Amino acid sequence: MIQGSCLCGAIAWTASGPFELMAHCHCSMCRKAHGASFATAVGAPLANFRFDRGVDRVIRYESSQRTARNFCTRCGSVVPSVPNGPSEGERIFLPAGCLDDDPGVRPIAHIFTASKAPWHEINDALPRFAAYPPGFMESRRSASPRYAGTGLGDQPERPLRASSVIRGSCLCKRVAFEAAPPFGPMTNCHCSRCRKMVSAAYATDFGAPIAGFHWLRGRKHVRDFALPDPRWFMTSFCEVCGSVLPHVARNDPNSVLIQVGALDDDPGIRPVLHLFVGSKAAWEEITDALPQHDEYPPMRA
Repeated sequence: MIQGSCLCGAIAWTASGPFELMAHCHCSMCRKAHGASFATAVGAPLANFRFDRGVDRVIRYESSQRTARNFCTRCGSVVPSVPNGPSEGERIFLPAGCLDDDPGVRPIAHIFTASKAPWHEINDALPRFAAYPPGFMESRRSASPRYAGTGLGDQPERPLRASSVIRGSCLCKRVAFEAAPPFGPMTNCHCSRCRKMVSAAYATDFGAPIAGFHWLRGRKHVRDFALPDPRWFMTSFCEVCGSVLPHVARNDPNSVLIQVGALDDDPGIRPVLHLFVGSKAAWEEITDALPQHDEYPPMRA
């Protein structure tokens, strides 16, 4: 039995196994919803899942005809999406970044790699699929005609174009922004707060000067959430779809922090290091050669 919760703790759930089909999804919809380079989810029997608290905080966004994505109305964390109409044999897919416990299983594949972000390199030996693995959709349909979706995957899209002035948007497209260089550095943070913020393996972000940042539309839909501790941590998200969005850095009012999942363009920079690997999830394996720091690197600390 494992537990999970959102960033602010208002929503919590419990699930028991068997856990299966843990996979990394690189589709554009998952990147948008989570604000991360990719999303990771793990399957569990729906009959063995329950919300322990905070159901009144759950917002449901129908991102496609087959997929619904739930998020916390207070902090924006992606939370499990319960299928419409429970029936025997159905699964629910849990956002792995919000798990408080180790499910005991490990990722078995990368899916929707045809939509992979250009700044993320896949360096492990797991199987890769351009979209869904063969037979996966058929197994979903046979489980129940009422199954609302896994929360993973969309159709492959065009690669993100390189651009000096970059644009980004939320999943529902109500909010959009643009930012001008200089950008960077781009870093991967594995701390538990960032995992909960993006409900994924880790958060990837970079800075941009506030003078070159503009909301193109939908600023009224952006919600901010700040934790009382630590001092500098906060997040912003779309109130309609839950997508993580840029926010002004609390320790530098002249900079905006941009989570990479919100991007519609390639910023041209790449991750330079991993932060807080001492707090990384048990199920995540770092396979690239970037420098790793248990917390902040010395100069940033």
